[in-house]
Amino acid sequence: MSGNVRLLNDTLAAAKSEGRAALIAYLPAGFPTVDGGIAAIRAALDGGADVVEVGLPHSDPVLDGPVIQTADDIALRGGLKIADVMRTVREAHEATGKPILVMTYWNPIDRYGVERFTAELAEAGGAGCILPDLPVQESALWREHADKHGLATVFVVAPSSKDARLAEITAAGSGFVYAASLMGVTGTRESVGAQAEDLVRRTRATTGTPVCVGLGVSNAAQAAEVARFADGVIVGSAFVKRMLDAPDDAAGVEGVRALAADLAKGVRGQA
Repeated sequence: MSGNVRLLNDTLAAAKSEGRAALIAYLPAGFPTVDGGIAAIRAALDGGADVVEVGLPHSDPVLDGPVIQTADDIALRGGLKIADVMRTVREAHEATGKPILVMTYWNPIDRYGVERFTAELAEAGGAGCILPDLPVQESALWREHADKHGLATVFVVAPSSKDARLAEITAAGSGFVYAASLMGVTGTRESVGAQAEDLVRRTRATTGTPVCVGLGVSNAAQAAEVARFADGVIVGSAFVKRMLDAPDDAAGVEGVRALAADLAKGVRGQA
C-alpha cells in the first residue's frame, strides 16, 4: 500500500480513535481560478477539514446541483485542464500534508487515459478517486491501475441500493464508501437524515471500510447530527456557496476557512 492511500486510511482511523467523524470538504478545481481554487482548498484544510475532494469540473455534471454546476461552468470557461487538477492536488497536499482525492465523472478519465490519469494522480500525491457514475461491474480496468499506483477507489451507494448490491460495491471499493442521500424531492432534511442513517447501517453490515455521508450538510448542527452515525461527514455545496456569495475571492477563501472551523466543531460534538 502506498503512502497516499495509507494517509487516507490513517486519517480516517485517527478521527475514529478520537471518537468523532472525519470532516471531508469538496471544492472544484479551477474555481474561481486555479490559484483561487488552491487557496480555497488550503483554507478548508487549515480551517479543520481532515480530507478534501477536489472536483474535476465537467460540462454535463448530471449528479451535481445548481451551486456546483455554476462553479464548474466558471472553471471550464476559465480553460481548466486536467493538468490544473493535478497541480491543485499536488499543491494542496504538499502545503497541508493531508489526504486529497479527486471526484470525477468517468468520461474525462476515459478520454485522458486510465494509466496516464492514475500515474499522474499518484505522482501528485493524490490519495484516490471518487467515481460516482462508474458502475462496479465496469470498473476492472480502473481498479487495476488504481491498485498499481496505490490509489483508493471510492464508490457511491444510495438509499435505493439493495443489500446484495451494497455488498458488491463495498467489496470492490477502498478508502471509504460514499453514502449519498437522495436529496431534492425526497422530503424534509429530517427524513433524509433517517434515510442516510439506515443506509449507513446497511452498508456497514457488508464492510469494515469507513462509511462517509454526503447529505447536504451546511452547518455545525447538521454536521453533528450526521457525525453521530457516520464515519465521515462530506460537505460540498455549502463551501462552494460561500465562494459564490462572497464579494471577492479573498473573502470567499476566508468564508471557506470559517465554515470548515464551524463544521469541525460539529463533527466533534461541540456545535
